[in-house]
Amino acid sequence: MLLLVVDTSGKHGSLALARVSPGRSEVEIVEAVPLAGGTFSAQLVPQISALLAKHGYTKSDLAGFAVVSGPGSFTGLRVGLAAIEALGEVLDKPIAAVSLLEAVARSSQRWSGSHACRISAALDAGRGEIYVGDYELSGQKGSDSNTGGRDPDLHPPSERLLTRDEFLAEAQGKQVVTPDAVVAEMLSATAIPCERIDYPSSGIIARLGWQRIQRGQTVLPEDLEANYIRRSDAEIFLQPKP
Repeated sequence: MLLLVVDTSGKHGSLALARVSPGRSEVEIVEAVPLAGGTFSAQLVPQISALLAKHGYTKSDLAGFAVVSGPGSFTGLRVGLAAIEALGEVLDKPIAAVSLLEAVARSSQRWSGSHACRISAALDAGRGEIYVGDYELSGQKGSDSNTGGRDPDLHPPSERLLTRDEFLAEAQGKQVVTPDAVVAEMLSATAIPCERIDYPSSGIIARLGWQRIQRGQTVLPEDLEANYIRRSDAEIFLQPKP
């Protein structure tokens, strides 16, 4: 079975095909293709067709979709979600929305999978602000035996936008993980330890999406929405003044 994986949340966009099997959590990335931020609208659909054709597949071979729903670029997210919404509706295949912050948390080396672990994932939101997601991961990592491919429980997370000062105050005593140099340097300057990781791979996003699909935690095409966390400039500027 094939899963199409799409991330258009920012400058590290990617598109991938992954092989998956019912009842198992592992995914095999057939190929991942980088997408340059700012040009997603021109690249995405042609790249999907080219990637499928390269490996001898058509859209009908897809069993489902895993798409990053945010936080990130307003325009980029809209492009990716619109493409998956259209494909999901036409092909009648399940869609799993994946939080980029959760993917960051799941990428942490601090999570061994053998015990409970609280992780604070952070992403640079620009404008002196930080996207933050607090997660509590527990259970047995990567267990497939009689679990239907389930991964450890993810307790309801808190995802929000903080100012620099708010973030630094909250980061005290937490296990912070980030792929962004700006955030890592900010923490380092205040002697707050953090784990600097690579940007979440297509494999992490595919695995999270496939787990959701197997659990039935899917989204109907018409209900697929971006998790911006931050309001758009239009919303801010059009808000009535008190």
